[in-house]
Amino acid sequence: MIFADFLTLADGRMTGFRIAGHAEQAPQGEDIVCAAVSSAAYLTVNTATEVLGISPLSLRADEGEMFFRIELKDEPACRALLTGLKLHLVGLEEQYPDNIHVNYLEV
Repeated sequence: MIFADFLTLADGRMTGFRIAGHAEQAPQGEDIVCAAVSSAAYLTVNTATEVLGISPLSLRADEGEMFFRIELKDEPACRALLTGLKLHLVGLEEQYPDNIHVNYLEV
């Protein structure tokens, strides 16, 4: 199962995410859920860092895990990106409830 945790403030603003695990929906290399999650996560991080020029507080990408956290001052610039990622992952969770779970962690 993939666990996607969005780092949220008490007022609902998001300052990052942690995605970990494997969907196990299909064999490695054929898993559309893993591919969709990975692609969306990399798109989000690459757009924030390379297009918007955000320097993250933390960025770690390993096999089966990605952690991305921004400074509060960068939240307005990243709001649409993180909201889009959340909507995408929630949609995947609705389609594949046995393979992905979206959660919110207050920071």
